[in-house]
Amino acid sequence: MSKAIRMHATGGPEVLRWEDVDPGQPGPGEVLLRHEAVGLNFIDVYHRTGLYPLPSLPAVPGMEGAGIVEALGEGVEAIAIGDRVAYAGLPPGAYAEVRIMPAERLVKLPDRITTRQAAAMMLQGMTARYLLRGCYPVKAGDRVLIHAAAGGVGLIACQWAKHLGATVIGTVGSTAKAELARAHGCEYPILYDEEDFVARTREITHGQGVDVVYDSVGQATFMKSLDCLRPLGMMVSFGQASGPVPPFELGLLSAKGSLFLTRPTLMTYTAARKDLFEHARDLFDVVASRAVKIEVRQSYALAEAAQAQKDLEARKTTGSTILIP
Repeated sequence: MSKAIRMHATGGPEVLRWEDVDPGQPGPGEVLLRHEAVGLNFIDVYHRTGLYPLPSLPAVPGMEGAGIVEALGEGVEAIAIGDRVAYAGLPPGAYAEVRIMPAERLVKLPDRITTRQAAAMMLQGMTARYLLRGCYPVKAGDRVLIHAAAGGVGLIACQWAKHLGATVIGTVGSTAKAELARAHGCEYPILYDEEDFVARTREITHGQGVDVVYDSVGQATFMKSLDCLRPLGMMVSFGQASGPVPPFELGLLSAKGSLFLTRPTLMTYTAARKDLFEHARDLFDVVASRAVKIEVRQSYALAEAAQAQKDLEARKTTGSTILIP
């Protein structure tokens, strides 16, 4: 019998319990995967609270992991026992020592990527990929604003955007986070508790505004983010750490400069297997070239997932965090 974090109800971190769970045997098209590391992401909090409901309860949360394939179900040919693999996305269930996973959602890891690196970057890194190359194709000379620039997606996106030749502006919550963001490609970190990020962004861009805003904060930043954009700029709202964005009058987008707005998800951008591979390949390439450095900045035992989520919600973490079975 293996162990997993399981929740029987939605609520606070206390609903996460370390329990015996039998993963079963892989069926057709499935593999049995033993995790070496599991990623911690804000979507895990959304699942725990019920903001994004899980299919049923009790459930094992978690959307990202990496490890070794231990058994194959019928019809699995592209993956072999002993392969090092990683994934990010549905189905949930990553907070486990061992789990069943659809083979088609797994990506083999190149030798240059460790399983701990993979668990720290697959969801956040592929998110950065669709943000920078899917929602708005960033190019040299563009100006971008990245909220939560010292967070998991933020540190990767700052480095990647700089690699693409963009001027990177980011919001952070402390001087230490500002220095961290600056060290990872954010040329202009803004302390949002000390400065008006709209005024500062306009100052940096000489009154023109940025080409694109990447906003994972949600309610607290959404409306002001629109004021940071140039005419015909793109607003990408991809998270809601401060709460959901309330309804607003669509005409605001025209009044503020014929703006574009999208609310994307990684699951949509990687739904097709070929798109999953493209996102993973591009991520592996920028990491292997050192254009993007993946640093595991915090690690917890998987059994301590409740504490890890508490620290994540309290903004005590920076960059990538992993859970070790």
